[in-house]
Amino acid sequence: MVDPDQVFQSYGRSCNNPQFYEDFYNNFMSQSDEVRKMFANTDMSAQRGLLRGGIMWLVMHARGMSDAKIRALGESHSREKLNIHPSYYSLWLDALIDTLRIHDPEFSPQLETTWRATLSPSIEMIKSMY
Repeated sequence: MVDPDQVFQSYGRSCNNPQFYEDFYNNFMSQSDEVRKMFANTDMSAQRGLLRGGIMWLVMHARGMSDAKIRALGESHSREKLNIHPSYYSLWLDALIDTLRIHDPEFSPQLETTWRATLSPSIEMIKSMY
């Protein structure tokens, strides 16, 4: 069963440590050379701030918030703008899970399943806007 509140609490346990976002990007960029190249000229401090908000939007959408922010993410990541290919989202989610595993002391296989199921509808919406 999907319980967005469990995900919200897990994120809360993890996100207050700024190292969470650094670890995420280290994990994400280690997934492939193509991902690493996407961030070659990126202000990573600003990017970590965007990530913080983006994850929260995904979680809040799962908790019933309007899809306006998710649609804005989809538009900004579309082929016409940032051109983030849909294939990268599974790598992104895997990197997020790996980072949560490190930072959330209550992380478990069941919570991983809940995270994946909770974020999947929003991620699919973003991918569909490519």
